[in-house]
Amino acid sequence: MFKRVSVLTAATLAISVSLATADEIKLGGGGASIATVFTPVKTAFEKTSGNNLIILQSTPKDGLKQLWNGQIEIAVTAVALDGMIAGAEKDGVKVDKSALQTIEIGTNKTVVMVHPSNPVANLTKEQLKGLFTGKITNWKVVGGKDAPVLVVWGKNSPGQNALFTKVILDGEKIVADNLETTDYKGIKETVAANPEAIGIDPLGMVDDSVKGIKPSPEANSPILMITKGNPSAAAQKLISFIKTEGNKYIKQ
Repeated sequence: MFKRVSVLTAATLAISVSLATADEIKLGGGGASIATVFTPVKTAFEKTSGNNLIILQSTPKDGLKQLWNGQIEIAVTAVALDGMIAGAEKDGVKVDKSALQTIEIGTNKTVVMVHPSNPVANLTKEQLKGLFTGKITNWKVVGGKDAPVLVVWGKNSPGQNALFTKVILDGEKIVADNLETTDYKGIKETVAANPEAIGIDPLGMVDDSVKGIKPSPEANSPILMITKGNPSAAAQKLISFIKTEGNKYIKQ
């Protein structure tokens, strides 16, 4: 009586060896930086490097907490580091800033999104202030159709909201009667589904389902990669890829 033995093919062995030796990089944090840089480069980086890039989107503050607690290797953000540290401390996580390494990896550009059918192509700062604060309630005032303005606002994009409020709205509050949604993806999908809608998102979120309008002045912020101590060899490989070959995948 013979025992049946399964035989691994050369191809299967090669795949097994590849999976065993591939480095896994866990990266997490704010959606603006992820949408702008890391999601666009993920596939190409993995193919080129053989490393697996695991993206865990949360918020800049939560990404920093995960980094400090050893749950991820890289935290990413498009908001100021000091604010993240203060937010983490309020949640009971005391982060030593001197133990962190920060590397500027790109620029987060906030764009105004409208429905593709909206004829409006340009908006001044004063017009944007009027639309988002509720002083302008009909699109015809800014050259659009005779239709009510529907402001879409994300509750899970605090950094983006704060930057836009500071630079474009001069600190004025968003109109109370807004359509609140969740995160960057939710904002885009809501604008895409409503011809009267207007919202804000990172440039990396813009696709054919919406029309992007760059605000003037631009509401930009640096995108940072943060590590606890020096970046690992795999993390350094990701940094080098983004700054060289991977740059072509990033929306500018």
